[in-house]
Amino acid sequence: MNKQASVNIQKRVAAIHDISGFGRCSLTVALPIISAAGIECCVVPTAVLSTHTGGLGNFTYRDLTDDILPIASHWQSLGLGFDALYSGFLGSFRQVEILSDFFDRFRTSDNIIMVDPVMADNGMLYKTFNSSFPHEMRKLCQKADLIVPNMTEAALLVDEPYHTGPYSKDYVADTLKKLAALGSKLVVLTGVYFDDNELGAAAYDSNTGRIDYSFAPRVPGFYPGTGDIFGSVLLAGLLCGHDLAQSAEKAVNFVSSSISRTHAAGSNTRFGVNFEAGLATLAATLKSS
Repeated sequence: MNKQASVNIQKRVAAIHDISGFGRCSLTVALPIISAAGIECCVVPTAVLSTHTGGLGNFTYRDLTDDILPIASHWQSLGLGFDALYSGFLGSFRQVEILSDFFDRFRTSDNIIMVDPVMADNGMLYKTFNSSFPHEMRKLCQKADLIVPNMTEAALLVDEPYHTGPYSKDYVADTLKKLAALGSKLVVLTGVYFDDNELGAAAYDSNTGRIDYSFAPRVPGFYPGTGDIFGSVLLAGLLCGHDLAQSAEKAVNFVSSSISRTHAAGSNTRFGVNFEAGLATLAATLKSS
């Protein structure tokens, strides 16, 4: 009876991201994806925006920095614990230090801390950050068990010039090792490609030295929010019992199918991708052994 009860205990994630009301990113994708996997998703909003910041005009922005630690204190008073702590877009410099405190409060020997260092893409920092922000983000990555940067963010974290692809395996491997040297033992690098036909990710476990690659056919266009979708599927896969390489592959495939569905429909790419139509299939895939 006790053994069966332990098997059936629902896992719980604290997702610390912004809420962009329109545009399918951050918490508006993390919450449904993690929930579809049968995992309880508790949210800590870092900011509230009317839309994401990628080409949708003059978005509204409400900084919630001062609310994060009171949320943490209330949760502690309830005795809440988490199987994973998952951070994404941070709304201010102060939030890096605050999130470091948050991690310290809820870290255990059994849970996983995953940091998606959301700050840049296509060789450029997001306009909400200045050039000193990557140094601050590096400090937060040092506290993580797993980090999930894209190629631009990786270059900023290791303080090297950004290179456009296609990449070589040697370059990717060197970047992964430098990222792991920041402190996180597990690294998944997104936006990896060796030719113009496929795009995917590289998963690195520094404990074993193993690097696994996952690729899917490249679809033309730029699709906001896909990094958040990737990270959410990756974490859900790990909490459902899949290993790092398997979880990364599931994340690549889900993002690819969401992009393909959106492209085939001729939808406005600024509005994010149609991931919703694939949630039922994703749930079945994540729950399969």
